[in-house]
Amino acid sequence: MANETQAKETQASDVPGTVDADASAPGGATEGEAEREPRIPEGVDVARALEAILMVVDEPQSVVGLASAVGRPVKEVRAAIAALVADYDGEARGDSVASGGTPGVRRGFELREVGGGWRIYVRGEFDDLVRDFVHTQSPAKLSQAALETLAVIAYKQPISRGAIASIRAVNVDSVVRTLLGRGLITEAFTDSETGAIHYETTDLLLTQLGINSLDELPKISPLLDDGREGFDDVR
Repeated sequence: MANETQAKETQASDVPGTVDADASAPGGATEGEAEREPRIPEGVDVARALEAILMVVDEPQSVVGLASAVGRPVKEVRAAIAALVADYDGEARGDSVASGGTPGVRRGFELREVGGGWRIYVRGEFDDLVRDFVHTQSPAKLSQAALETLAVIAYKQPISRGAIASIRAVNVDSVVRTLLGRGLITEAFTDSETGAIHYETTDLLLTQLGINSLDELPKISPLLDDGREGFDDVR
């Protein structure tokens, strides 16, 4: 029995990624905070690495997901996020202002926690300014893909990006960004469990269509095939 037990222990220690249940994480850290192989170059500030990721994401990112992306402990990532929030909010650096600390510059954007994740947003006081700028910079005509996506949102709202993609059977990330930029749709709410953002149309769409409410949208059922002549086989 001793030989069998020793053999099993040896095999387990040889499997990559396995951890001895009795082994302690470095520095007394918990398993979730154990040191990982870094995915960012040595000497690169974790906060700036997170900043680079948050600049390109479309959905709020969980702390665990961000920690996995940069290969650092969750505790360290939480501290880095707090530092970024303070930096963007223009809070004093080093010490408090009352103690002689140097106040930072309050940015036109903020790092906000939404639905259990973190994402960079335009500050509320600049929403109208940015919206007007985007409208003047964007061409008037929407692509066919944008029109189809807008129709799905109009009839199924509020609806998540994943549900839209499922209906259209294509990736809709860039199209949704376009519609958001045009002010034709907006974020209705974020699902507290999945973190998925649900979208709905805005009053601007009603204005563009010349209607007073969504109830005036044409009914879809008369446009659908009733199946009297059969349906083409889908293979």
